[in-house]
Amino acid sequence: MNLNNDSILKTGDWVKGISMDGELVIGYIESFTSLDEIVKVNVITSDNKTSIGKTIHMLNKNVKKMPASKVTNKEQIRCLIDLALSTGDVDWFNELSSQLNSMRELVNGVK
Repeated sequence: MNLNNDSILKTGDWVKGISMDGELVIGYIESFTSLDEIVKVNVITSDNKTSIGKTIHMLNKNVKKMPASKVTNKEQIRCLIDLALSTGDVDWFNELSSQLNSMRELVNGVK
């Protein structure tokens, strides 16, 4: 665990911040350094297109945890499933697939 100005960060948390090269980055935490001053972030989107898909080091103080999303419909879940697939997050994929199946069963039960 890692404490920055906003909250306790954990591996897997979605974060946004400014890289050491000044790039705006959104991604998820892969790991921390032993002193927790630097986090390794897998970049999902950035204003520097060459950083996308790479893991970069960011200063802990330049990273902010993103708020949890409130998924309300099937299309949002499908988009998140695509993201889970692209990041290789099997647990998240399974969780989202379960949510989507629950929504389908609820709709089918109403008919």
